[in-house]
Amino acid sequence: MSAAAPGAATARDRVAPRDRVGRADWPALADELDAYGCALTPRILAPAQCRAVAGLYDETERFRSTVDMARHRFGSGRYRYFGHPLPDVVRELREAFYPRLLPIARDWAAKLGRPAPWPDSLGDWLEMCHEAGQTRPTPILLRYGTDDWNALHRDLYGDLVFPLQVVVGLDEQGADYTGGEFLLVEQRPRAQSRGTATVLRQGHGLIFTTRDRPVRSARGWSASPVRHGVSAIRSGTRHTLGLVFHDAA
Repeated sequence: MSAAAPGAATARDRVAPRDRVGRADWPALADELDAYGCALTPRILAPAQCRAVAGLYDETERFRSTVDMARHRFGSGRYRYFGHPLPDVVRELREAFYPRLLPIARDWAAKLGRPAPWPDSLGDWLEMCHEAGQTRPTPILLRYGTDDWNALHRDLYGDLVFPLQVVVGLDEQGADYTGGEFLLVEQRPRAQSRGTATVLRQGHGLIFTTRDRPVRSARGWSASPVRHGVSAIRSGTRHTLGLVFHDAA
């Protein structure tokens, strides 16, 4: 049997991202989200797919806007919001994740005694966003260089909010960059804030809460506010793909 050429795609590399998402252990991911407010998925993009998505950053015609984080005091670095039409892989990942995240979102809403307005299909949910004036696509491509970082924040964009989102690592920590851990800071009810730092491996997705999550309290369930960010990049370049499931006003 002859060896594959360097960089050649293997059969495993050719598995569709939607199938990789579907094969994840979703009960285990749901348990981890309940415990920590974030959960790391198995690899959902092959290295070649990661490089292809990261390479879209320089195709400026694909994006509706670019944000300079230093200018807005959001941190340092830049990110770009995709315009319509979304690249196939971005659209496919968004559509694959939504129905898997939906039961978790509905469970959290029930625990907090909140409405759960999210329909079964992502298309119907985005139509609701558009009817409410939230018409701008929110998937983003982020690029960080040495000394760049992202301040703690939330990605809300309007009154209609999906409570979970996903970030996908496109470069490999330790090879392409150092530093740059994903940060999640949670304000626990009547307690000090709790921080979680996660190394986002290439091709893996990190699911995390958009705004808050239910935590047990003496009176049942309480909403624990959460913000997220990125620690300083010590060296190299870090690209990530952000998947938000509500559109922006």
